Amino acid sequence: MALSQEEIQNLNRQFKGIPPEEIISWAIGHGKNPVVTTNFRPYEVAILHAVTEVDKNLPVIWCDTGYNTPQTYKHAEELISKLGLNIKLYVPLQTSAHRDAVMGIPQIDDPRHKEFTEQVKLEPFKRAMDEHKPDVWFTNLRKGQTALRDSLDVLSLSKDGVLKVSPFYHWSDTQLDAYLTEHGLPNEHKYFDPTKVLENRECGLHT
Repeated sequence: MALSQEEIQNLNRQFKGIPPEEIISWAIGHGKNPVVTTNFRPYEVAILHAVTEVDKNLPVIWCDTGYNTPQTYKHAEELISKLGLNIKLYVPLQTSAHRDAVMGIPQIDDPRHKEFTEQVKLEPFKRAMDEHKPDVWFTNLRKGQTALRDSLDVLSLSKDGVLKVSPFYHWSDTQLDAYLTEHGLPNEHKYFDPTKVLENRECGLHT
């Protein structure tokens, strides 16, 4: 689904205030090979529920770093069962136990942090995208999360030209809490991303 930047800007103006399910239906209807990615962080359940309401069989790519909290793993299993998610699991090529023995989790100023991020997040993600070759990529990016994400919108293009669709981009936590309550969906806040260190730092997937 090749769109020009001008077309994307026009659509973003149209999509502001439009219900997420309508945006998702539009994107699925215009794309050929859509996927949604998740790490089961807080509020991810909203995008997972919204896309599966439109297409139950949509591939759900989960790149598991191997460092999630027990709460996140239990939350993931609950959502996979509750929503009937078509999970496509991708994990690092090296186990976390092996990496812990030889590297650990490097701090952000450690030269090994870049290699660590490549191993646990970027390589599995690239492998997933290479195998699925999506033209539409649903995410739960939202305005206010990071400086980079503030420069995006409901629709944006990835560095590889994939159309990223973030139906909840303009939503606040309060609005998402109401959405979760309305649909009887659980949330989980005990989440850990070993590659970000700082909450407002990008991990590399969206840069």
